[in-house]
Amino acid sequence: MKNRLARRIRVCTLAYLTFTLVMLAQDKPKATVVVPVISARPEDVSSIEAIIKADYETISGGVGLPRQWARDLTLYDPNARQFSVYKDSKTGALAIWSPTPKEYADEADAHFVSEGFTEHELAHKIYRFGNVATVLSSYEGSLASGKLYSRGVNIYQLYYDGKRWWISSVTWDSENYINPIPPELLPQK
Repeated sequence: MKNRLARRIRVCTLAYLTFTLVMLAQDKPKATVVVPVISARPEDVSSIEAIIKADYETISGGVGLPRQWARDLTLYDPNARQFSVYKDSKTGALAIWSPTPKEYADEADAHFVSEGFTEHELAHKIYRFGNVATVLSSYEGSLASGKLYSRGVNIYQLYYDGKRWWISSVTWDSENYINPIPPELLPQK
């Protein structure tokens, strides 16, 4: 009887410790990037083309070079969201990741800096009505090693407040064999 009780206590204690360790691992805070608050560069927000160009520039750089997250955040409305559509590798189902621009910086920074990620626009189409615009911008991202990392299309939603342009959202999807970049969003030869 004493052996059974002692064994039960050990099993319960082991289960409790395992549960506690799992919970602590899940509660572990993710790395965050310290991003100072700065003013937008007037040349970054003066036109639709300029703000899109600046968005690509801020996340790009070589191995070990810090990204321009402070500059990047000046491009986005304080309530902006980003949406990435991707296929879940385990289930095959489409999924959405929707970070704020700061959450995106926190998630992407270490990888971008360690791998030397650079992204640039291939081509774009602008659809503007008054003070709002949608921009379809095809992109190509590569690592410092020269390896192609990704290609796809960013869809920007922007607005003009009478003084400057703001990005209110950006949604992107990667190119794949059943979802190629449309010809009108590829560089014209």
